[in-house]
Amino acid sequence: MTTQNAETTSTSTDTAADVAAQGANVAPEKASSKKGASQKKGAPKSQKAAKGAKPKTAASAKPKKATPAKATKVSKAAKPKTEGVREGSKTAMVLALIQRAKGATLAEIMEATSWQAHSVRGFISGTLGKKMGLTVSSTKREDGTRVYSIAK
Repeated sequence: MTTQNAETTSTSTDTAADVAAQGANVAPEKASSKKGASQKKGAPKSQKAAKGAKPKTAASAKPKKATPAKATKVSKAAKPKTEGVREGSKTAMVLALIQRAKGATLAEIMEATSWQAHSVRGFISGTLGKKMGLTVSSTKREDGTRVYSIAK
């Protein structure tokens, strides 16, 4: 009986090895797609050619008109845009504070706008200085507080 068990065991391992031969560890090949690429939502659709019309070639296309030369840019500092500020906006509040005779401290502007210090400094530099073309002067008082005012 022991010889039968040994034969059965050896036969079962041989058949298992024959059945499950392992292949290489490689990803299977991807099947080709039957669909074409779809157009993005909201993308403009191309124009369709009329029936029987010949496609245009580069030689038959009309030449483009020459564009007139652009006028030279006027510097922003020459023309401040303070008249375009809405009443009651934070820009108007900051301008009102800065245009006072004594100017406004960083803390006063922060309190009026509920902005952080870096936001106030960025607003003064970017919006007032660059976009609106205003010259904002920054001075330090004897007590060390920074005061912003419109340079005249």
